[in-house]
Amino acid sequence: MNLKESTRKYILLGALLFIIVGLVSAKVLAKGQDTQFTTEDILYQQVAQLYNEGNYTEASLFMNELLLAQPKSEAVNYLGGLIAANTEEYEQAAILFQKTLDINPYKVEDAMFMLQFGEVLVLAERNEDARIVLVHCQESAWAPESFPEYQNSVADLLAQIETI
Repeated sequence: MNLKESTRKYILLGALLFIIVGLVSAKVLAKGQDTQFTTEDILYQQVAQLYNEGNYTEASLFMNELLLAQPKSEAVNYLGGLIAANTEEYEQAAILFQKTLDINPYKVEDAMFMLQFGEVLVLAERNEDARIVLVHCQESAWAPESFPEYQNSVADLLAQIETI
């Protein structure tokens, strides 16, 4: 098959044009993603700062917006669970902790997370779920060194369930 010189030029020109349009489109789309990421990161930092300052009510307001923007983020759901627990919205906290665990099943190996999850389940009066989590905490040998009273806290929560 013989192609004329002009046909080759048009094919080359078309390929170059296709590549240029693709690169420009990618740059425009990437700029939009960068803006969205920056906005959500600033919002996350603001919520984390409010949480660290103990301003849970205001952090909760911003957290709702962040949960809508990043519903599949482990960090966002975990922080949301902590904030909900501190505003005494225990059922919401339990849901967010469960969602964190669903997103990252390896979180089950995080001793403090599991203790927090168990405590939230107790406070949400989800005793059967709390018992499962707390028994797992009790049977695990990975109590954090920074919290030597870990097993005592687990035992206290289990005793609290038993009296109900």
